[in-house]
Amino acid sequence: MAWSSNDSTALISEFLLICFPNYQSWQHWLSLPLSLLFLLAMGANTTLLLIIWLEASLHEPMYYLLSLLSLLDIVLCLTVIPNVLLIFWFNMKTISFSGCFLQMFIMNTFLPMESSTFLVMAYDCYVAICHPLRYSSSITEQFVINVAIFIVFCNLLATLPTPVLAASLNYCASNVVENCICANISVAKLSCRDIHLSKLYQFVSVWCLLGSEVVLILLSYCFILRAVISLPSGGITTKALSTSGSYLILILFFCTLLLVFIFTNKAGKKIPVFS
Repeated sequence: MAWSSNDSTALISEFLLICFPNYQSWQHWLSLPLSLLFLLAMGANTTLLLIIWLEASLHEPMYYLLSLLSLLDIVLCLTVIPNVLLIFWFNMKTISFSGCFLQMFIMNTFLPMESSTFLVMAYDCYVAICHPLRYSSSITEQFVINVAIFIVFCNLLATLPTPVLAASLNYCASNVVENCICANISVAKLSCRDIHLSKLYQFVSVWCLLGSEVVLILLSYCFILRAVISLPSGGITTKALSTSGSYLILILFFCTLLLVFIFTNKAGKKIPVFS
């Protein structure tokens, strides 16, 4: 490591990730459910991609959206979970300066992409149930392609300044990150400079992206639920609830992931002083 407690001007070339500092004796036990979650996520998403790719009848817009969601899940899992498992199993807590901000970039970009994909899936479900006659003309392959391009570029432009602002700061004090991952605020607060601009931009971008999307998703499912209740046929109602219910399960899983990241942030607050 390129820093010293006696030399506050030495620049940092790597960071030290302290994951669950108050529960380090439990790390091997915590790695078991995390490993199972990683294998389950990778296996399920890979299987889903293969099935959609091999089965011609599934080459439809709805399944293309599921494929996009699976790809995003795979990238996020490979970015975060293997690093955390290396910390748990082999105490490999160091991460390079560039590696840290690359991880930060992927996390800040791909998580909002998942949220945007859920919003499009909610719209897909809304059109399918509330306006079924317009579905085939509205939800097409070209629509999915345009939406995917928009999601990628919109989130890149909106979230790129977060890791760029953090990476442009000078880090010349402690290199101990109070987190399992290189979260923006956990890293930026180690800087010798004022980080209010970085914190403000992340706050605004998160609320503008995730906040607005969550509101729109909730509104979509309120309209969907109202339409489902008014359907005359029990069979159609059951099918509609099954379709929208599967989407809601995916959204709840996404919210669970967000809660996990929030929990890891909170768990690192009471970090002990390392000599």
